[in-house]
Amino acid sequence: MRKIITGAFASLDGVMQAPGGPHEDPIGGFKYGGWAAPYFDEAMGEAVSEMFANPFDLLLGRKTYDIFAAHWPYVAADDPIGPLFDRITKYVATRNPNLKLSWQNSQVLCHDVVGVLKALKSSDGPDLLTQGSTDFLQTLFQNDLVDELHISFFPVVLGKGKRLFGDGAFPGALKLVSSKVSGSGVTVNKYVRSGDIVTGSFEFEQPTAAELERRRKLS
Repeated sequence: MRKIITGAFASLDGVMQAPGGPHEDPIGGFKYGGWAAPYFDEAMGEAVSEMFANPFDLLLGRKTYDIFAAHWPYVAADDPIGPLFDRITKYVATRNPNLKLSWQNSQVLCHDVVGVLKALKSSDGPDLLTQGSTDFLQTLFQNDLVDELHISFFPVVLGKGKRLFGDGAFPGALKLVSSKVSGSGVTVNKYVRSGDIVTGSFEFEQPTAAELERRRKLS
């Protein structure tokens, strides 16, 4: 059984758009491209290396695939990430059935993406790791397909942009299994699924007259 693992850099208000550079994704007039770069230090490098330490295939949306394919195949041979990304399988979600992928070991996911992903999860092989791919992530969250989230929260508020979670995410509880803080203030967190949401209450066992009136007005 393969897991789908979400790897994400996010601002405190949940924006993921264009962390790596000003030309990465200016869609929607986003003007803060490259917001993650100033916070990268040795601890962040170690966190990224740890995320890539176990065997994995990449699961990417089309826009992120294009960004990666224009960069990683062209880095130096001694780069710790580029040759790894070249070697592994890259699954690309797209609405274009005629899309031709030039980067080696790349495969198109087009028809019935959810069905294909469920089949991939039930097959043998390395886990499936997402990077970026904000639009595609919404499909994964809506269909309850994500097993783990590796989210690094950066100490910045961006105000607008593509966000990690949309309104249609499938409800569920998560368990924080590890958390580290870099010298630049980035919190690196790993979450795993933890079943259904459990609710409770801080209300009085017997509501006050004022509370009953408040509820009446809400209805």
